[in-house]
Amino acid sequence: MSERVDRQPGGAPESGRPSADALLGATEIRALAAELDLTPTKRWGQNFVVDANTVRRIVRTADVAGMDVVEVGPGLGSLTLGLTEAGARVAAVEIDPRLAQLLPSTVARKQPHARLEVVQQDALTIEALPFPPRAVVANLPYNVSVPVLIHLLERFDSIERVLVMVQAEVGHRLAAQPGSKTYGSPSAKVAWWGQWALEGDVSRQIFWPVPNVDSVLVGFRRGPSRGSEELRRRTFAVIDGAFGQRRKMLRQALAGVLGSSAAASEVLERAGVAPTLRGEALELADFIRIAEAAGPALAPSGE
Repeated sequence: MSERVDRQPGGAPESGRPSADALLGATEIRALAAELDLTPTKRWGQNFVVDANTVRRIVRTADVAGMDVVEVGPGLGSLTLGLTEAGARVAAVEIDPRLAQLLPSTVARKQPHARLEVVQQDALTIEALPFPPRAVVANLPYNVSVPVLIHLLERFDSIERVLVMVQAEVGHRLAAQPGSKTYGSPSAKVAWWGQWALEGDVSRQIFWPVPNVDSVLVGFRRGPSRGSEELRRRTFAVIDGAFGQRRKMLRQALAGVLGSSAAASEVLERAGVAPTLRGEALELADFIRIAEAAGPALAPSGE
């Protein structure tokens, strides 16, 4: 279940000029954590952004001024304040009840006219938001980045763009193209909704605590519809099969989801895909043709 924590009064900021007091600094962030007796946990991937310049850079890159935005894992509010400063209306989804309770008062103190709604829930299971979001902007927990993005894009078709800060390895996978070393199941799946691209590197030093991995910004713009929800699930089942055994040719890798190697070869030939290829050589359009050629013989992915 979700719990609506609070809503701040509507209204755009009175001045469009950035204020040094409008965002959180490193000292304030540590003070807020001390107030909650909070030690950032690996379980929820808590690494808080403590650099205001980086926050404003993310917001500029996201280009969401005045838009309806969903932020996942707002934490102590660093990025939230950057978004509201730009005039965005923010639905902040926070799993940690202590952080969810504190965020509205933090934002109200720094920006009285900010438009914010906080929803205390796990972003992996959320089914409704206070308003249809047009964008996702977030510092995503490293351990759930891809599942969260897939869930949000699947559930909220109002999302037109995404800019997220993720572990560098994850970002490179999201933006990878067929044939590259980083191309895999996540790359093919997220391409269903549109185009992904790397938008820049992020220093480890802007986080508290400092993580032991590098981070990048990765962006998304929605593309034209690829087909029905049933076709998407069938396509994802093909992708899962193809990358479940990366070193095997498709006729072998897809034997499990299509019944046998012989059946897989027949489907692949109908789809115009060579049975001897491997999954990393295929574009999303190839996986879609395989799913269409398989028809009822292919069970949709349960995800």
